[in-house]
Amino acid sequence: MNIVRELQKRCGDKCELCGSNESLLVYNIPPSKEEKLDNALMVCKVCNDQIENPETTNANHWRCLNDSMWSEHKAVQVVAWRMLSRLRNEGWPQDLLDMMYLEEDNLDFAKATGEGEDDTDKLIHRDVNGVILEAGDSVVLIKDLKVKGSSLVAKQGTAVRNIRLDRDNDKYIEGKVGPTQIVIITEYVKKI
Repeated sequence: MNIVRELQKRCGDKCELCGSNESLLVYNIPPSKEEKLDNALMVCKVCNDQIENPETTNANHWRCLNDSMWSEHKAVQVVAWRMLSRLRNEGWPQDLLDMMYLEEDNLDFAKATGEGEDDTDKLIHRDVNGVILEAGDSVVLIKDLKVKGSSLVAKQGTAVRNIRLDRDNDKYIEGKVGPTQIVIITEYVKKI
């Protein structure tokens, strides 16, 4: 059984966040790379657009999290926590966050993208042009890079997909060039 059918069965053909049954699609939770049931959920286009584009977030739409945050499914809990954290300055989301309980590994997964951190403490990774990089983004190398400790040279123009951000240093990201996982300095990449 493929992931789409499993998710449709799990959600009853409704958005697992707001309950809408229109324009449903699979949302893979960053920074996970593999598509599996614990890392994906079925969402409507409205929820997906607002998750992907924080500047378009309509706080009132997310009042639906009052119900969905209690889901038994890890993926729904993680996205609910992230959205409530993003909106916590509205007041009511902080009340829901105070009530919400996540297992430690689920909470670590929810915090993996930096959601929920104070903006003053949050590291912001930027590419060569100053564009903000997020976990899961794709970038392209702007110059040939010799990979330390190997004979590999990552060529200019190489696309690196599904990057991960270094939690301790805003100058470093990680990604795969061919089969090799490497650390890349952000000033040598451009977001695609």
